[in-house]
Amino acid sequence: MTRRGTFALLLLPGLAFLTFGFLAPAMGILFAAPGTDASEIFIRLGEMLTDPYDLRIIGRTVGLGLIVTAVCLALGFPIAYILARSTSRWGGVLLALAIFPLLLSNVVRTFGWLVILGSNGALGQLLVHFGITETPPQMLYTPFAIVMGLTQLFLPLAIIACYSAVSQVDAGLDDAARGLGASRGRTFWDVVVPLSMPGVVVAATLVFAGSVTAYTTPYLLGGSRQRLLSTELYSYSSVTVDWASASATAIVMTILVVLVSTVAARIGRKGATA
Repeated sequence: MTRRGTFALLLLPGLAFLTFGFLAPAMGILFAAPGTDASEIFIRLGEMLTDPYDLRIIGRTVGLGLIVTAVCLALGFPIAYILARSTSRWGGVLLALAIFPLLLSNVVRTFGWLVILGSNGALGQLLVHFGITETPPQMLYTPFAIVMGLTQLFLPLAIIACYSAVSQVDAGLDDAARGLGASRGRTFWDVVVPLSMPGVVVAATLVFAGSVTAYTTPYLLGGSRQRLLSTELYSYSSVTVDWASASATAIVMTILVVLVSTVAARIGRKGATA
């Protein structure tokens, strides 16, 4: 057997598992939901794309997803850079601490924000203590609460993706750039960031996809007033049992993730070749 044939044979079990365990059920839910046909799904999809209520939900979902993605990249890339360039023997420990939240349940981490952001929570009491406000502000069930919860949820993913990319950039390039007169800041932006763009694209895709499709955190921190596509999908599939609307919502979520992933990949390619 040739090397190519051996390679294809090794890929076959994984491809079969993905096809029958993921792609086929996903396509079934998207286009052949129980008790509906494709025409009903696409009619409901057209209604969603023209109804002001659904468009507000789509816009809110995309907006929060982009904000969370931007915050995670702004926080995660510098952390990944520091960890990748660290020569300390504690570097591995610090990396483990950075990604440790992934070992905890999403529900547990979200309930922690309920304690912090509640009307009698630590943050509200801190604001009152320093005289910033007279009474604890309402921070739960707001977009701010959702952004905070999702940022904490997906920041470790951004750190991992960026760390993997930065660690592959030769540290000698930093020294060479500074030897030619570039400042640390210019070296960071003109050398490290462009060469790390593949990791940034992966991080942006993972964070945005997770933010758009997350349910538990938006439901607990946003409540019924901050409706997102994920909470609408749960409502359609488990409360009203409207499978046509559920499938249409899932199609919109899938399209959003694919579009943003494609745009991020193109931006990453341009940044890497700039």
